[in-house]
Amino acid sequence: MTTTISKIHPTAIIDESAKIHESVEIGAYTIIGKNVVIEEGCKIAENANIQFAHIGKNTRISPFASIGGEPQDLGYKGELTGVIIGENCWIREFATVNRATGEGNTIIGNNCMLMAYTHVAHNCILGDNVIMANAATLGGHCHVGFGAFLGGMSVFHQNLRIGDMAIISGASAARLDIIPYCKAEGIPCLPVGLNAIGLMRKGVDKDSRDAIHKAIRILRSEQYNTTQALEVIEKEFKGNVYVDKLVEFVRTSKRGCTLRDKEAYHGSAED
Repeated sequence: MTTTISKIHPTAIIDESAKIHESVEIGAYTIIGKNVVIEEGCKIAENANIQFAHIGKNTRISPFASIGGEPQDLGYKGELTGVIIGENCWIREFATVNRATGEGNTIIGNNCMLMAYTHVAHNCILGDNVIMANAATLGGHCHVGFGAFLGGMSVFHQNLRIGDMAIISGASAARLDIIPYCKAEGIPCLPVGLNAIGLMRKGVDKDSRDAIHKAIRILRSEQYNTTQALEVIEKEFKGNVYVDKLVEFVRTSKRGCTLRDKEAYHGSAED
C-alpha cells in the first residue's frame, strides 16, 4: 500500500505511519493519525479525524467524523487498541467511533451505516448490515447483531446485546438485552412484535417468520416464566435455525432480556 499526492488535498495532515491505498481520496483539513490503514476505494471527506483504525474497502467517511479517538473510559491507560471498520460502510457527519479500552478493537462490520451524530463506544462489536439512525448511542462493550436497525436518538446501556435483525424505534432506551427479530420500542425498550418486513427483506422464509413470531409470543406470555417458555419453544419449533438462535440468545444473556411490561422489566433488572 502506498500514498500518492494526487487524490489527497494538500491541507490534509497524514502521519508517516499511515498506510493508504493509492486510490483513496482524502479531503481538505482531514487528519490521518498514527496506526491507520485505509484500503482501496475509500473516500475520506474534509475535516475528518482518523487514528488507530483500519478502514475496509470502499468505505466513506463524511465531514467531521471522528474514528479511533480515545475511549470515554476513566480506566483507559493508553493501551494500544484500535478500531476496525469493514467494507462498504458509510460513516456520516459528526459520528464518533472510539477505540477499545483494555485490549482488542472496536469493530464495525461490512455494509454498515452510521448516520450523523451516532456514537459507538469502546469495545463495541457491530455485525454486518447494521444501521444506526441519527444520534443513536451505544455504551461500551455492546454487541449488535446482523441487520439490526437502531432508531434515531435511541440509547443503549453498556454491555448489552441487540439481536440479529431487530428493529428499534427512535427515542427508545434499553439497559437489558433486546431479542433477535423483534420490533422494540419505548423506555424501557420492549419487544412489541415481529420485524416481519425486515426479515422478509433479508430472505427469511414465511414459515420461519411465522415460527419466530409464535416463539416471541410464547416468550412474552405471562403463562410461563422464561425457562418454561424456552422449553415450550424448543419442543414446538425444534430444528428451525432462526428459533434455535433466538433460544440461544435468551439462554446466554448475562444482563437479562426485556420481554414484558415495565413492572416485569424493573423486577428483572433488580434481580
